[in-house]
Amino acid sequence: MAAPSLLGPVGERVPDVERIAVLRANALGDFIFILPALEALRAAYPGAEIVLLGAPWHAAFWRDRPGPVDRVLVVPPAPGIRVPGPDEPESSLDDFLAAARAERFDLALQLHGGGANSNPIVARLGARVTAGLRAEDAPPLDRWLRYVYYQHEVIRYLEAVALVGAAATTITPRLDPTDADRAEARAVLGPAERPRVALHPGATDSRRRWPAERFGAVARALADDGYEVLVTGTPVEQEVVDEVVAAAGVPVRPQVGTLSLGALAACYADCALVVSNDSGPLHLAGAVGAPTVGVYWIGNMINGATPLRARHRPIASWTTHCPVCGVDCTPGIYPHRPGDGDCPHRDSFVTDVPVVEVVEAARELLAG
Repeated sequence: MAAPSLLGPVGERVPDVERIAVLRANALGDFIFILPALEALRAAYPGAEIVLLGAPWHAAFWRDRPGPVDRVLVVPPAPGIRVPGPDEPESSLDDFLAAARAERFDLALQLHGGGANSNPIVARLGARVTAGLRAEDAPPLDRWLRYVYYQHEVIRYLEAVALVGAAATTITPRLDPTDADRAEARAVLGPAERPRVALHPGATDSRRRWPAERFGAVARALADDGYEVLVTGTPVEQEVVDEVVAAAGVPVRPQVGTLSLGALAACYADCALVVSNDSGPLHLAGAVGAPTVGVYWIGNMINGATPLRARHRPIASWTTHCPVCGVDCTPGIYPHRPGDGDCPHRDSFVTDVPVVEVVEAARELLAG
């Protein structure tokens, strides 16, 4: 092992590395968590090409964008890796892996969970050295670290890349909008006549969604304080955005599908504050430097909320029993704790977070 770093031991660097594969083919927030790990790889192997094995959205986002990703290879849909997108043509994992082996990767990193499904893919890339995480049901890699459920995601993946000598250079995900991102955001939003704040009321998992009427109350409070309020969402979140706008009872600006991902990043970068459920846009906002107030289900807060408080206020819900049937869903967020297990309901588990706590946190951050 090399000398310890800020986060602990660092493995020996692999000599003569020209090309590095990194498997991480999931959603926006998941990707934001590995940005510090990618920066560590860039610092440790400055002359190497970093190739992300990702999803179609990664390829679109990183095209002609400076940062720690040089190129994206889109991984075909596969169990435990990613599901196919709408109208996505069929593609063969075997064909993908054959083409990937022709890249002659020197390093292949598995940064895609515990490894039951992802370690076999990384092992088939033909890299000189493989490294990453390993849960109990996953095959080993050349260098591996035990996957432990209770760990902040940023630290988890920094420890993983440390296996190949990449010491942490930061624990804070950072993403800089491009000039093109900012130009698109300006074209859509126009100049701000007042300081802007953004609310993002959607989340992929409905159990993480704070009620729309409470977002509406926050929107009303911040509008009354003199802020221009944007309500952002994807096209599938149109309904919840409409509910927030109606509940606000004051003029707010819905932005549903009007901004590309890069333009959304630029929008958030220019906001005085972003208030959101635990979601990809919340983590994007933090990465572009916006102060944030995030509403978290407690299990997700352990793994996903930033530990920094100068510009961020994560607020936890402690609900662990289904609000519909009363089943103890603790194993859903604490897999090693007793309980009845999962239930079929997907009602919100974060309704116990009061409006006043979110508004107070927002005003505290806005006051500087």
